[in-house]
Amino acid sequence: MELLQDFAIAIMAAGKGTRLKSKRPKVLHEIGGRALLLHVIAAAKTVVPPEQIYCIVGHQAEQVTAAVAHTGVRFIAQPEQRGTGHALQMVKAWFTRQGEPVPRNLLVLSGDVPLILPETIRRVCEAHLGEQAAMTILTAVPPDPTGYGRVLRRTPEGVEVTGIVEQKSLRPDQWSAPEINSGIYCFQTEALFARLDLLSTENAHGEYYLTDIAAMLVEDGERVVAVRAEHVDEVLGANTIAEMMHLDQAMRAAAARSLMAQGVTIFRPDTCVIDAEVTVGADTILEPYVQLLGATHIGSDCRIRSHSVIQNSTLGSGVLVRNGCVLEGAEIADGAVLGPYAHLRPESYIGEGAHVGNFVETKKLRLGKGSKANHLNYLGDAEIGAGVNIGAGAITCNYDGVLKHLTTIGDGAFIGSDSTLVAPIRIGAGAYVAAGSSITEDVAPGALALGRARQVAKEGWAARRKAKREGI
Repeated sequence: MELLQDFAIAIMAAGKGTRLKSKRPKVLHEIGGRALLLHVIAAAKTVVPPEQIYCIVGHQAEQVTAAVAHTGVRFIAQPEQRGTGHALQMVKAWFTRQGEPVPRNLLVLSGDVPLILPETIRRVCEAHLGEQAAMTILTAVPPDPTGYGRVLRRTPEGVEVTGIVEQKSLRPDQWSAPEINSGIYCFQTEALFARLDLLSTENAHGEYYLTDIAAMLVEDGERVVAVRAEHVDEVLGANTIAEMMHLDQAMRAAAARSLMAQGVTIFRPDTCVIDAEVTVGADTILEPYVQLLGATHIGSDCRIRSHSVIQNSTLGSGVLVRNGCVLEGAEIADGAVLGPYAHLRPESYIGEGAHVGNFVETKKLRLGKGSKANHLNYLGDAEIGAGVNIGAGAITCNYDGVLKHLTTIGDGAFIGSDSTLVAPIRIGAGAYVAAGSSITEDVAPGALALGRARQVAKEGWAARRKAKREGI
């Protein structure tokens, strides 16, 4: 999508969010698996490059800046939060201090309105240009507009606005006005900056309101227009945890609908948790109570069974994840089978057609094509070749109390049940390790290694023990 020219975007992100009853900055609370502010930045970056996006930060500014700095946006400080108009005064002052060219148009977004769609942002900007407006207001029509400021149009069918009226200031004949102000605006920057210093704090909260600019522009004969959002959820903010969870539910439901439209089967989508960045290929099946989190990418023709949690992982095509598996930072090749109840920790790579089964834990593992570890294993810091069989209960002992060490197992090796491989160690291709062995030295290719006590059978021992116990 082509970026717009002559536009910059200012994102309001300075507020405290008192009603959340939380010590975290409001814009860093998460829905859909990422912070509210990151959702807004992601939408903004589809319209302008990141260096033309300015986050206005105030409350816990250092924490907010650190959380989103990787996006490449710029930051403007609002040390005192004295209203939306005051925030834009800080933007004006920043451009004056920096001596940078002032953008011709400035779009204002809210850092706590995370469902805003890129196409809606673009539509506002394009309408602003097409109408040659000094100010363009994004509006919506909720089922119940009570409590919101209303946008009044010159005529019901027209785009021109006569003003924005707060709920408490509505006249009786205006109570039924259905269209609310979203707090998202586009300005001709010159027209905005010329009036910011004229704002007054003579209101109930003693703040500078950006909405007052609309009345100034109309009074001066400038053109103020409105664009209506197609979906009211796009413009909803969150002032309480309950409202935030409403937005989270809406975002996840939209993600599920989008995946199903692309050919993904989701049984009971209301029970699944799917983050915003997740992608899933066609003909994959998600069973109830699956969680797909973070930057997880799943190929086609997979089946993810119930109660599995997959985070920041990549799965190829034709992968079966049985019930109750937990994956984090793992990569799974085509046709692999996992679980049930496997735990794949970061940097686990499971090769094509490989099996990782019941109660197997992996960490920093590379498991080769067609290899199997089906029961009760711990495989950490290991490189395992193709066609290897890891018996039930076998583990790699990778930690000596100070450092982690590598276990290497060659192609076609067989590791017997309940073996312990004490790293650093190398098991050659085609080698066998006998069940119950503790292996501390390298094993040559094709060799058999045994590291266990010799079995001794004492005939009649049980009878003698019984007699002694009974005093016979």
